[in-house]
Amino acid sequence: MHVVILGCGRVGSALARSVDRFGHSVAIIDQDPGAFARLPADFAGRTVTGVGFDQATLIEAGIRDAAAFAAVSSGDNSNIISARIAREMFGVGRVVARIYDPRRAEVYERLGIPTVATVRWTRDQILRRLVPDAITPEWSDTSGTIALTEMTPSTAWVGLRVSALESAAGIRVACLTRFGEGLLPDARTLIQDGDTLHVVFARSRATEVETVLRTGPTDGRP
Repeated sequence: MHVVILGCGRVGSALARSVDRFGHSVAIIDQDPGAFARLPADFAGRTVTGVGFDQATLIEAGIRDAAAFAAVSSGDNSNIISARIAREMFGVGRVVARIYDPRRAEVYERLGIPTVATVRWTRDQILRRLVPDAITPEWSDTSGTIALTEMTPSTAWVGLRVSALESAAGIRVACLTRFGEGLLPDARTLIQDGDTLHVVFARSRATEVETVLRTGPTDGRP
């Protein structure tokens, strides 16, 4: 598989090294030739000097044969324009763009362009640790309808089945973390003190879901 990456900063160079290490062919684009110094001496990929939204530059990087394209330069505009060109003009199947402005990221996601909103992701990761009670999604679908987030249920749920919590809150528990290890719950799994649940729910019901997890069952233990 051939992968084209725009931007040879810290993220782009790390991506290029990883793709190269996995045995795929890779080309990385940057308008500053000095940026390629971030790549290791044994890097087997191709380096191309130019801007990512220039068709000639993309063609030189092998975009016509690319199965994937990542735009991770320092500019939102460059990233989104390059991503659209890769997808719409060259038909690249897997395209992702890094976007700093979270408002822009939401717009482009709804246009069908997968994005990684750096600021939003960092904000949510820090907020989750500063204010554990805040609902900060780990993942949301492009429409913003469904969210996946980690939550810690109240001790009132300890000893009850995960399925009872799912039924009461109208959620799905995708997995849980117990003593630092992941666990896929089944119909017999009981909630233990200290469990962190990774739950999927409709965002419109976020307040209701939080209330059920924080207060515990209201109709007695099953």
